[in-house]
Amino acid sequence: MNTLHKSLAAGLLVALVAIPAAAQAPPGGDTGGGITRIAKPVTGEQVYKSVCAACHMQDAKGGTGAGTIPALASNPKLAGAAYPIVIVAGGKGGMPGFAGTLSNAQMAAAITYVRTNFGNNYPKPVTEADVAKLAHIPHAEAH
Repeated sequence: MNTLHKSLAAGLLVALVAIPAAAQAPPGGDTGGGITRIAKPVTGEQVYKSVCAACHMQDAKGGTGAGTIPALASNPKLAGAAYPIVIVAGGKGGMPGFAGTLSNAQMAAAITYVRTNFGNNYPKPVTEADVAKLAHIPHAEAH
């Protein structure tokens, strides 16, 4: 083979190797093995929709099945901020606690969102400081 043919053959080999690799690369520059990162939920609505709604439903009316998921819609237990803070942070029954999973700011935003939506009208916002103060207080389980 002459030099020109060797160059063309080498170029063709490089192209044949590069084309499948380029075809497999996901758009957007994701080179993390196909892992797509989603934005962290920040607003109360975002936290509710991405975390809480899976059990309490999009309409916050809860549900029944293998267990009973309490309704958050039109819920008088949400009138005081302390109750939902302690429950969301520490969990209750089948619901896990979210302290350590969600930030105090995320918990405050989600609780405020639920307290001002779904037929609830408790307008005083829950703050990150409220959550920090109450999140570590254990709640009494009914026996």
